[in-house]
Amino acid sequence: MKIWRAQHCLPLILAMWSLVACASLPTVDSDKTKAQAAAAPVVQSANGTLSPDKAKALLAKRWSKSTLDLKAQAALEEAATGVPLIAGNQVKLLFDGPQTMAEMMKAIAGAKHSINFETYIFDQDELGDKFAELLMERQRAGVVVNIIYDSVGTLAVPQEFFDRMRKAGIHLVAFNPVNPTKVRGNGWKVNNRDHRKMLIVDGKIGFAGGINISDTYSKSSPFRSKSRPRSEKDVGWRDTHVRIEGPAVHAMQWLFIQNWTKQDADDLREADYFPNPVIAGDKLVRILGSEPGGKFEIYKSMLLAIQEAKKSIHITCAYFVPDEQTLQALMDAAKRGVKVQLVLPSVSDSGLVFHAGRAFYEPLLASGVRIFELKLAVLHAKTAVIDGVWSTVGSTNMDTRSFLHNSEVNVIVLGDAFGNEMENAFREDLRNSKEVTLAAWRDRSTVTRMKEWAAKWWDYWL
Repeated sequence: MKIWRAQHCLPLILAMWSLVACASLPTVDSDKTKAQAAAAPVVQSANGTLSPDKAKALLAKRWSKSTLDLKAQAALEEAATGVPLIAGNQVKLLFDGPQTMAEMMKAIAGAKHSINFETYIFDQDELGDKFAELLMERQRAGVVVNIIYDSVGTLAVPQEFFDRMRKAGIHLVAFNPVNPTKVRGNGWKVNNRDHRKMLIVDGKIGFAGGINISDTYSKSSPFRSKSRPRSEKDVGWRDTHVRIEGPAVHAMQWLFIQNWTKQDADDLREADYFPNPVIAGDKLVRILGSEPGGKFEIYKSMLLAIQEAKKSIHITCAYFVPDEQTLQALMDAAKRGVKVQLVLPSVSDSGLVFHAGRAFYEPLLASGVRIFELKLAVLHAKTAVIDGVWSTVGSTNMDTRSFLHNSEVNVIVLGDAFGNEMENAFREDLRNSKEVTLAAWRDRSTVTRMKEWAAKWWDYWL
């Protein structure tokens, strides 16, 4: 099965043109970080930052039952990322395109003041047209609508599609234009992409995850839709998103505004972007946004969680091309007795990434990591749950491009209630996957080995 989109290959081509110097990921040493993280974690509420005593009391009941030391983990993560936990949120786990689109469109239809939308892909197709029409309807109704779309992710989309929304009054920004004559501000940085998928409605409801706006998401994966695909064109995409209400939405809003400003775009039109926050639930959330040249917030948090795992590491990842430190952390965890399981794709919309990732199978399998390849669906999710209590859903793949050259956003949720939902989803993916054993992998064909070898030469740019 071959699924291909032109824009997935373009960053590689553009990278060769742009002569961008190779950067490197930071070293994360959890022992050193612990020494810097003795203070209690900061927790935000509707009335501001809680005192250390109140924060400790709020979190104590969630810390007491877990294998992972959540109190220490929260402090470690905050020391490494500089981003506090935010209390009082409701977080709903969403699966695949149809469920996510229904929730997003419902929120957009109910917007009263503002809609801020940021996406990598915004296709002109049946789903994209429907989404655009709804956004234009809200703009005409007096709602302020602002959109950031990536210029590589939308390279094949006619400019008329965006011009039509612009004529309706929507304010749009093409992130890092491919055409250097359209660049404003800090120069042509075409290798840096906006890979975020984030929607904020009225500053009260937020969405984030891996789902783009494209007809590829018009069908659920077969184990969600309960029907098997009749042909390759009927194959659904397996992806994950979250819907958030509560004070954490303000953190998402701030990330959007920061990205808008850094594109040297026109000022955002006046709207009530930060209404008074309301406690919507009991979920503890950390909103992590990363950007090229930033502080590697998402990378640090994921690596720390892997290093601190005591019981289990369950990762579902569409594009898995780990750097040396992540690879070593996963192998070390397996060797110390942690149950490390990876759900990875059996088909992909990016052949180079697919084969580059498979080049890491042998050392992982030899160390005790179990690898499963998802069948009957195109895997696009980027999720992890560690010890059943530390969970993340976002746009970030486990590859150098995501960590170094993309703007990404991940939602971290602490607690066993949401962790149980994530574990249930992971178990369902396992049921629909085939395990790759070390013996079978060592018996793979010479052609497969050659594809891995060739793809691995390009893994930095993928």
